[in-house]
Amino acid sequence: MSLETFAPAKVNLFLHVGPLRADGFHPISSLMVFADVGDRLSAEPAPRLALTVEGPMAGHAPPGDDNLVLRAARALAERAGVGEPPLQLVLHKALPAAAGLGGGSSDAAAALRVVRQALALALDDAVLEEVAAGLGSDIPACVAGRPSIAEGRGERLRTAPALCALPAVLVRPPADSATGPVYRAFDADPAGATADAPELPAAIITPAQAAAVFARCRNDLETPAVRLQPMIGGALAELRAAPETLLGRMSGSGSACFALCADDDAAVSLAARLAAAHPHWWVKACNLGGPWT
Repeated sequence: MSLETFAPAKVNLFLHVGPLRADGFHPISSLMVFADVGDRLSAEPAPRLALTVEGPMAGHAPPGDDNLVLRAARALAERAGVGEPPLQLVLHKALPAAAGLGGGSSDAAAALRVVRQALALALDDAVLEEVAAGLGSDIPACVAGRPSIAEGRGERLRTAPALCALPAVLVRPPADSATGPVYRAFDADPAGATADAPELPAAIITPAQAAAVFARCRNDLETPAVRLQPMIGGALAELRAAPETLLGRMSGSGSACFALCADDDAAVSLAARLAAAHPHWWVKACNLGGPWT
């Protein structure tokens, strides 16, 4: 029997970053939400663990042993005290890499969920999050795929405000933005860096309210990412100038950016215009929030 799970894109509505700690990590405060667009991962019984990657972005996630999907599957089996899972995993890759959309992290979280189900492991989400924390800072938030405020180095999660669905457009210009170089550029000029947690209302009930609330927040990696990849700055300028955009910002360490819009029609209109003007961009109209599984 084949099992399938969704691996949604992750978007940082804000990302406040503190200075580098002695342990080599940066403290953060970030509201992570998820999009109703993403990758899909399926699993079915097989003689041994194997991974196939297909889809329009398959070249962004080669199926070698260092792929986070395989690493997650093996880590969960080890935590459960069972042998390597005898599963054929198929990843349909629709999200671009080096985009700040957490594609690899969300894929790893999907692998934890689908392997737990396929092997009938009696492990709750807290155990999955524990395993996830050993694989990468964003992965624990991706296990549940619901809006979360991530703190520490990203592994400490607390409940986000009640959040309405947010119509949005995601764009990724043809420029990679690897996390390591962006953080090094941030470290070169960390003046005033702080992982401050903003005051947020208990509930956000309209996209306009969301835009007003998050306009008071920041993505502290945006400036260094734009310095390394000016194309990101061009994409942001175009999003922010669009009449449909309530708020435009970069996600994570880039290069993907998002525009919050008032409604689905505005998001679809903006996405269509951007896709026509920039055929080499990755452009998707979507809703942000979650969970979508």
